[in-house]
Amino acid sequence: MFLRSSLFLCLLSLAAFAQTPRELIQQGQQFFFEAKITESVAAFDKLLELHPELKEQLWQRGLSLYYADKFKEGREQFETHQNYNTSDVENAAWHFLCVARQSNIENARKRFIPITGDSRVPMKEVHQLFAGKGTAEAVLKAAEAGDEADRRNQLCYAHLYLGLYYEATNDTAKAKEHMLKSAKDYAMDHYMGETARVHVKVRGWDK
Repeated sequence: MFLRSSLFLCLLSLAAFAQTPRELIQQGQQFFFEAKITESVAAFDKLLELHPELKEQLWQRGLSLYYADKFKEGREQFETHQNYNTSDVENAAWHFLCVARQSNIENARKRFIPITGDSRVPMKEVHQLFAGKGTAEAVLKAAEAGDEADRRNQLCYAHLYLGLYYEATNDTAKAKEHMLKSAKDYAMDHYMGETARVHVKVRGWDK
């Protein structure tokens, strides 16, 4: 029995080690979508143990670290990803969120990553808001442009980042209001749409 158990455990270990990067990424993402944050971080960290050269690409790991309250590690992940993708307002926003939660809003603004070249609506206005140079109204106004299909997706993003912004400023009521709109009223079937739903579940706002 001992030998059989030992062999079984050995095979399990080998199977786990044999997981491909794609499988580990999918595992980390699926755990995240299920709001199993600890397991998600563990899957992404296992991937980095086996393939450290992939770290620059793993913005998904940064989101999981944020919800695991590992803000220092999250900040470092987004700083690393900036080398891989220099034109992504979302990366700058999540870096801001980690710094704000790790210290305060003032420090987050001092270290805010400047971004140019992200033409997605309403990312320009989101960047301005986080930088302290814009308003929530400007974000929503920009998101209302375009046809109905565009507006739904844009408003999903707008309310997601407004919810995150208000969470960073400790305005829980507004954070909840906007995040519920992103997760429910303007729900989208993509990673950031799922992130809104994960946020609602992790914060206990789905009850």
